[in-house]
Amino acid sequence: MRGLLHTAGERMELTCAVPWIADVIAEGAAGQLTSADGATPDVRVTVERDSAAFDVTGWRVLTRDAWCREGQVVIGNACSSGLDLQVTVGEPTVEVVARWRPSSTGRAAAAVLRARARLLLRAVLLQYPALWRSQQRGRVPLHASVCGLAAADGRAVMLAGPGGVGKSTLVHREQLSGAVSTCDNVCVSDGQCTWGLVEPLRLPDEVHAGKGRRMPYGRREAAWPRRTDRMAPDLLVVLVRGAQPGVTRCDPALAARHLAAGTYMAGELRRYWAFAATLALATGLGSSHPPVQHIAQELSTRLPCLQVTLGDRPGAPLRELLNAAAAEELTS
Repeated sequence: MRGLLHTAGERMELTCAVPWIADVIAEGAAGQLTSADGATPDVRVTVERDSAAFDVTGWRVLTRDAWCREGQVVIGNACSSGLDLQVTVGEPTVEVVARWRPSSTGRAAAAVLRARARLLLRAVLLQYPALWRSQQRGRVPLHASVCGLAAADGRAVMLAGPGGVGKSTLVHREQLSGAVSTCDNVCVSDGQCTWGLVEPLRLPDEVHAGKGRRMPYGRREAAWPRRTDRMAPDLLVVLVRGAQPGVTRCDPALAARHLAAGTYMAGELRRYWAFAATLALATGLGSSHPPVQHIAQELSTRLPCLQVTLGDRPGAPLRELLNAAAAEELTS
């Protein structure tokens, strides 16, 4: 299997010699995988059939299960995925070579907790290398959805809020009405633009009654009806739950807090911080931790901020809520 994926603003070339892992990659790419075109990628990920340990003879011990030498790091059982990684940092391409080498305990856990195991493989192969490469360009990961509305004056809206608050449902409903999005739950931003991280949509059964893979929290995965890689948001919307649905202005400092806190609360990014810090220490490139709070403040200061309170059941579409807010001059 060989393909190309545009994710987090990076061109990622993927080659996999293990058929079942290739299936995991294709599923995680959510229909966005295309044929490799021969151009130089920003990140190249290669999954080898070899299950031998990487030779780290003479390498410096970095930490438990990690070794490094100039421009390279080997990580054993990266992010508890069962994959060993050898990462070689260079320009213009970051090279990631992966080998499936779980312990007997890890193999048993992967067999029992299949959904978790697949998510970890996707994170290590599709998501975290692209996020880290993007981080070197001054972008930071954010747990947010970004959607360009077909109505509401065509606004590009960034939706902030913790997992489960309703971002995916709102975005999916807008897509069915002609909207285009760049991400479901995770994007990267430099404070001006956003680039979406490719992952399947995850929707409650009552919203999407299809045959997508069942995930935790009673959700199923869905393919993207339409997607674009990059968007410049012009409105920041904080989503909260409450008994009285409605739209109000949101203080920029509070909006930044919601955006940053939601990012650190996100299960999708829980293992990324250690992954990024390990690469930073091993290679000497970039900061050990991306400036999430700084970018969140930059976005909330620059953009109009609203708070949308959602009820316990699906209510009005996002475009209608924003149209009502515009009528009350809340978005100016």
